Amino acid sequence: MAETPDLTALIAPEAAALGFDLVRVKLFGGKGDLTLQVMAERPDTRQLTIEDCAELSRRISDVLDTLEAEGRDPITDEYRLEVSSPGIDRPLTRLKDFADWTGHEARIVLAAPIEGRKVLTGLLKGVEDDRITIYLPKHGEMEIGYDQVGTAKLVLTDALIAATRPLSIEGVEEEEIEDEALPEGIEDEGHK
Repeated sequence: MAETPDLTALIAPEAAALGFDLVRVKLFGGKGDLTLQVMAERPDTRQLTIEDCAELSRRISDVLDTLEAEGRDPITDEYRLEVSSPGIDRPLTRLKDFADWTGHEARIVLAAPIEGRKVLTGLLKGVEDDRITIYLPKHGEMEIGYDQVGTAKLVLTDALIAATRPLSIEGVEEEEIEDEALPEGIEDEGHK
C-alpha cells in the first residue's frame, strides 16, 4: 500500500504541532500483521530523537483512540504503530526531498517505464519546477516529472553517511575490536 491520504491528513497536524515535517505515512501488511508507519523529521536536523518519536507516537495514538471511541476509526483492523526518523537511506516522498538531496545517489522506481526503463539509479542533479534531473552512469542525464515517480529512496553511500551525522551518539556502546593473529603469510588488506 502506498501513501494513505486520509491518515496523512489526520497525522500531519500532530507532526506540525511538534515542529516536525511529515515525511511519509504508509499502511502496509495484511490482516493480523498491519503496520501504520509514520516517518517524520525535524526540519533543521532531518532526524528525530527517541523522545521525539515517543511524543509523536503518543499524539497519533490519542487522535486515533478518540476517533475509535467516536466510532470513526480510520483503521478497523488491529495494527502496529511505528514512528521513526526516515533513516540514512531515506525515502524521497516530496519534491523538495529530491532538491534537498541533490548530489547524492538515488534509486527511483517509475510509475510506468520511460525509454524502456522502470528503475533509475544515479546521481540526483537537481529539480526545476516539477522536473527531476538524474545522472545515470551508462545513459547520461535524464529528466523526469515528479508525477512519474512511483517510489524513490537514497542509496547508501559513503558520501551519504558523511552528510548525515547522527544528532547524538550518547548511549551507543563502543565495540572493542581486538587484533587477532592471522595465519602466517596472510595480510589484512585493511590494516597494512
